[in-house]
Amino acid sequence: MREAFFAWLTGQGIAITNPMALGIAIAFIVLTSMVLHLVLHRYVLVALTNQLGRWLQVWLPPLLQQKMFNRFAFALQGGVLLAQAEIWLAGYVESLHLIETVAQLWILLFLLLGAFSILDCILFISRRAPIGKTLPLRGIFQGVKLMGSILVGIVMLALLMGKSPIILFSGLGAMTAVLMLVFKDPILGLVAGIQLSANSMLNVGDWLQMDKYGADGEVIDIGLTTVKVSNWDKTITTIPTYALISDSFKNWQGMTEAGGRRIKRCVNIDLTSVRFLEHDELLKLSHAKLLAPYLSEKEQELSRYNQQLAGELVTPINGRHLTNLGTFRAYLQAYLQAHPSIRRDMTLMVRQLAPTSDGVPLEIYCFTSTTAWAEYEGIQADIFDHLFAVIGEFYLRLHQTPTGYDLRSLQGSDLVKNRLGQSA
Repeated sequence: MREAFFAWLTGQGIAITNPMALGIAIAFIVLTSMVLHLVLHRYVLVALTNQLGRWLQVWLPPLLQQKMFNRFAFALQGGVLLAQAEIWLAGYVESLHLIETVAQLWILLFLLLGAFSILDCILFISRRAPIGKTLPLRGIFQGVKLMGSILVGIVMLALLMGKSPIILFSGLGAMTAVLMLVFKDPILGLVAGIQLSANSMLNVGDWLQMDKYGADGEVIDIGLTTVKVSNWDKTITTIPTYALISDSFKNWQGMTEAGGRRIKRCVNIDLTSVRFLEHDELLKLSHAKLLAPYLSEKEQELSRYNQQLAGELVTPINGRHLTNLGTFRAYLQAYLQAHPSIRRDMTLMVRQLAPTSDGVPLEIYCFTSTTAWAEYEGIQADIFDHLFAVIGEFYLRLHQTPTGYDLRSLQGSDLVKNRLGQSA
């Protein structure tokens, strides 16, 4: 084609010198590249995006599609430039070598970027599938990108040096220690990401709590070197990926999947208020709908036991009697079982803990039927509001450290006594 074109120019009476032939060849190559760029990006890619976009837009956003098509279009332009140079610059060794080197570097660069775009598309699609939430694909793809960049960088460096890439690859063995030091975090992160996925320890969307790093929220990204956590106060915490293997953390996902969130809270009962219940007090409490079955069953049980003691019941300690604390505990148990927001198919109990200087702890241990934070807190608050309000009906007192108000009240009562004593 080159010889035919120059023969036609000679037939037109134009004397073709060597510099003129080189200039014409370069001008033709540049013109062809410009026309190809215009046709590809103004017409071909627009039509391709419009046609394939209707089918791909279900899975991919337009920005990712356009970026992927543009990068492969640039790689195609590099291939055309390389072919044009071999046709038109066959006799010009230095110019041909220069353009071939530039074209090859151009092709390698945009093929690498195009491969990155394909990985980004796969990652975007996988996030909508269950496998995308169980595998650390982002970290794996970042590792693949890093390795691909290193390999392509070595090939590009070999082209610039005019050496075989095998020579540079053989020299990597001596640089292994340096590379391990430079890429320590990515390597540790990649291994940690695979371990997290293989052991089902953490996925995107899980609730992660890691006090060491101040993280308490939802995992939004598992990358090659860092894990991003969106805390409940809307701040973002980044944690080194390998720290999730070397340190301990709490994953609340099991609670979410179970469908119930635990309430584990206790109140301290004043020990001096614990006593046996009198008959009239039991009669009053028997009107409580939740307590009636318990009191009826207990009274029959205690009556049968006490009948065997006969005259020994003169002293109360010889028999069995209902206490206000035990009755209150039974009431709370029945109250929780009847509560519409408490799971009855999960652990539910009201228990006493070891007495302390602050009284006897009475702990509520149960699970709500929702895991939503705000709803959970509301249910828990309602339960303890009711507990605080109803405890006086059982002739019990909550333990509370004396406040300034208590001390002022005590001081006021002492002043009144002193004045009454003086007046007497």
